[in-house]
Amino acid sequence: MDRDTAEPRVEEFPGERAREFVSYHHEHAAPSTYVYDFVWDRDAPAAGPFCTDLDGNVLMDWTGHVGAMPLGYNNPKILEPLSEFDLVDPLKIAGQDFYVAGSDSEIPGPADLMDRLADITGYGMDTVFLSNSGAEAVENAIKICYDHTRGKYAVTFQGGFHGRTLGALSVNRSKEVYRRGFPEIAGVHDVPFCSDRTCDAESCDCGFFVEDGSALRRMLEGERRYVDPDDVAYLILEPVQGEGGYRFPSDAFVEEVADLASTHDVPVVVDEVQTGLGRTGEWWAVDHYPIEPDVVASAKGLRVGATISRSDVFPDERARLSSTWGAGDVLAAAQGALTIDAVREHDLMDTAVERGRQFRERFAAETADLESVVDVRGRGLLLAVEFDTKERREAVVDAGTQRGLLTLGCGKKTLRLLPPLDSTEREIDLGIDLLLGAVEDAE
Repeated sequence: MDRDTAEPRVEEFPGERAREFVSYHHEHAAPSTYVYDFVWDRDAPAAGPFCTDLDGNVLMDWTGHVGAMPLGYNNPKILEPLSEFDLVDPLKIAGQDFYVAGSDSEIPGPADLMDRLADITGYGMDTVFLSNSGAEAVENAIKICYDHTRGKYAVTFQGGFHGRTLGALSVNRSKEVYRRGFPEIAGVHDVPFCSDRTCDAESCDCGFFVEDGSALRRMLEGERRYVDPDDVAYLILEPVQGEGGYRFPSDAFVEEVADLASTHDVPVVVDEVQTGLGRTGEWWAVDHYPIEPDVVASAKGLRVGATISRSDVFPDERARLSSTWGAGDVLAAAQGALTIDAVREHDLMDTAVERGRQFRERFAAETADLESVVDVRGRGLLLAVEFDTKERREAVVDAGTQRGLLTLGCGKKTLRLLPPLDSTEREIDLGIDLLLGAVEDAE
């Protein structure tokens, strides 16, 4: 497939082969959150945002596999170095019990990935724990904070999503179905997340800012406080809420959170599982804000989970943290390290900023007269279009697939868009054309 000339082409979606495969897949698969019957044919041509499904439809994928595919399909920046790699078995070892390296290989391994993560993160963070997934990265982030502070309380934000394991679920405040009936960590308090569209210290619709300051300040300070800040083990937030609707925080909100965390020495955990690795134009979305994180949780585009912090925050006791595969996934660690290399060497954060601006400016201009499009927002290539109703958003998703554009919803009525970080001007314009057509179909 020639990425420079490829265009979506849909005969029937889903086609017969896709429907048959989906039926076969669900014979033994537990119910989960499949969005639609898109079946990627891994043996068929694919390049950048373009891929082919089992029925030969060529599709433009702007889901980014929910941030897990930062450079698109079959990117040579990843595949060419790996082509030098003679596959071995096992490709996973017990990576917190043993070590793995290539004596003469230029292919990076887990140690190289940790070195790169410490280098790009800053904030004095020099220590990394690798795991399997974003939920595990969050689990270990909150575990080390409990261990470090010996605090019994946690603070999270309404609308936040941090994963599906029990500890991560305890700090989720998005859809109730995620937590219903499951046991939770005790002592988790929540406050509103203040969106940049609606809130500042003078006029707040979400409830974070109140007469005597903020809901968080009221929690921690003054005669009416109900949580001793010395008992707070951590505060956890997404710098941009993902599942909650691609909600970007207001300046006043992040300034207030930063001030209170600093004043009371409350450790801040930032969940960068979906927002990190250059997608917003900085290595981490938190880099855009005045908040000084103590722990960063990453995964998805990194191919492994990673909990990043300072050595003094991690436990000294060797058996406090461990996992079987985290630091021993040879192939995934190489992919993660090569992704960091590609973002850095090819200036892809600058590209993300430029292409994201291109999308926002053109799409906002061409939908300015449509009451159905409520907002167009984003940083870099973390993009969102908010519609007037959930039903409209769903209709746009469905219409987009028929035109060959794959997208995903989030929040109540928002469409999230995650093009590859090396998207070209042509690809962004092509995606805009498809999305505008889908919006028109849904009117």
